[in-house]
Formats: sequence, structure tokens, C-alpha cells
Amino acid sequence: MIVREQLELLERESLSKYATLSENSRGRLRPEEQCDIRPVFQRDRDRILHSKAFRRLKDKTQVFLTPEGDHYRTRLTHTLEVSQNARTIAKALRLNEELVEAVALGHDLGHTPFGHAGERALNRVCPGGFKHNEQSVRTVDVLEKDGMGLNLTMEVRDGILNHQTSSMPATLEGKIVRLSDKIAYIHHDMDDAIRGHILRDSDVPKEIGDVIGYTTRERLDCFIHDIVNASFDRDDIRMSDEVAEAMKKMREFMFERVYQSPVAKAEEHKAENLIETLFEYFVKHKDEMPQEFLFLLDRGEPVERVACDYIGAMTDRFAIALYEEIFIPKSWHG
Repeated sequence: MIVREQLELLERESLSKYATLSENSRGRLRPEEQCDIRPVFQRDRDRILHSKAFRRLKDKTQVFLTPEGDHYRTRLTHTLEVSQNARTIAKALRLNEELVEAVALGHDLGHTPFGHAGERALNRVCPGGFKHNEQSVRTVDVLEKDGMGLNLTMEVRDGILNHQTSSMPATLEGKIVRLSDKIAYIHHDMDDAIRGHILRDSDVPKEIGDVIGYTTRERLDCFIHDIVNASFDRDDIRMSDEVAEAMKKMREFMFERVYQSPVAKAEEHKAENLIETLFEYFVKHKDEMPQEFLFLLDRGEPVERVACDYIGAMTDRFAIALYEEIFIPKSWHG
């Protein structure tokens, strides 16, 4: 028996009856030979981890644009925290931890520079709109590996596409990531807001704090334990009604005090203008885009879509440097 088959047997024997087994995957967009060592979801995890899009997350905004402190979250650290939360829950529920990790590591691969400010800007100018969850799937299907994509399994692609509040993944593992994403950003965005002197722990309303805690550590502990207890031995991933309502109120509080705060978001209009200006430039100067994006034009993709692909893939730092190179006059050297 080869190693992969032994690991698949171990899944059958040890995971919950509600788990998504690797051997039962619905397959990939393009059929390919199985690895002799790694089950399919572990293989997907590895492909995502080694992708260029994953590495770029380290220089993409989470909430605070290009912060000057070393300890503010980036899109990469957010992704890692989502993965850790999700794996903790999956392990406790005896669900497929490798599927959970693959979805978690891939869920934000299509996020723009400057966080949701960049996403709003591209959504305004891109024909058909721009949503980071859809762009994450486009990234793994089309943009990686010079148009070949990563050829991930249907289960991982489904979890990436449906990780937002308005959608629901087909697997329990995907549902874990969907909730873990919300838990992570409520936890770390509050922590960063405290670090940035925008909030204090004591600002959390009593009706929320009495349910889920008054510190970031208490809230994270509450959320994870509640999901495990409410979902244990069930064909669903959920929170208790009380904690779910408290989390909803906490998100509303964060939107009011952080996500829409004029202090935290003072520079976002500049970021949006930068993104829109770059879009207009590359639509008019398409040949200045890298070859790894120009091949999409040869496939018949509209230049507006390809410009969005290029700009959406940029890091904050690269987008700023490129804008300066194109639009800011350089000093003359005689």
C-alpha cells in the first residue's frame, strides 16, 4: 500500500462521519495523476503555500494602510490566524484539517493592495465588478503558473469562493473557515485598533462584553469554544444563538468605531485614487503590463479585466512605487 492510501485509510478510521474525506474529493478542473505520498487536500495546501500570490500577502493591507509599527497585521498574518483558528476547530470536531488549512491559506489570495479600499476602487472600474473572493478563485484557476493555475480540488475552490458572509460553502470544513475568517478579523482588528490608540478594551459595550469577554484573548477563546460545543457531532458548523448575536453586535461596533473611522481610514481615498489612476493608465498602455498578464489578452480577455488582474495582484508597496515611477517627475541630472 502506498503512503497516500495509508493516510486516506487513517482518515476513514479517525475522522467524523461528517468529515470530507480526501478519497471522496470531487476532483480537479483538469484530471491529473495522484501523488503517491500526499492526499489531495494536503497537495492543494502545498500548492497554495508555494504560490506567488501567497507570498505577496505579506505586503498587502489588512485594515491599517502601510502602518509604521512592526506589529500591525497584514493580509498574510490575517491568513495565518484564520488558518490556526480553523485548524483548532477542525481538529476538535474531527473534521479534515488539511482541507480546512488549504481553504484558509487560499481564501484571500485575490485581495487587492490597500485592503477593501483597493477592492472598492477596482469594483467601480472593472466591467462586471471586482470581488476578492471571486478573484481568489481566478488567481488559483488562471493567474498562477503562467495561465495554468494551481488546478485545485473542487472542495478547496468552493471554500475559497464562499468564505464571505453572503455565501455558504458546501463542506463543513469550508464553513469552519467562513466563521474563522470573521473570528480572526474581529480579534486582530480590535487588537490593532487598541495598538493604534483608536479603541480601548473598556470601550466594548457591556451587552457584548458580558457574553464574549472584554479582552481580545477572552473573545477568541469564547468564539472557538462556542463553535466547537455548538457543532460537536452535528452535520453543521454554527454558534450558539447568544454568541452569534454578540458577534454580530461586535462586528457592528467595529464597523462604527474602526472600519469606518475617519482616523483609521483618513488615507483610503488616496489609495482608491491611486488604484483608479493605475487602471486608467494600463487600459491605455496595455503593452506596459508584464508578459505574465499580456497572454490573457491573446486569449481574448478584455484589457479592462486584465488591468484589474495586474493591479489587484500588486502589493501596497509595489503599487505606490509604480505610481511614483509613472506619474511623479524625477529630478534632472545633468
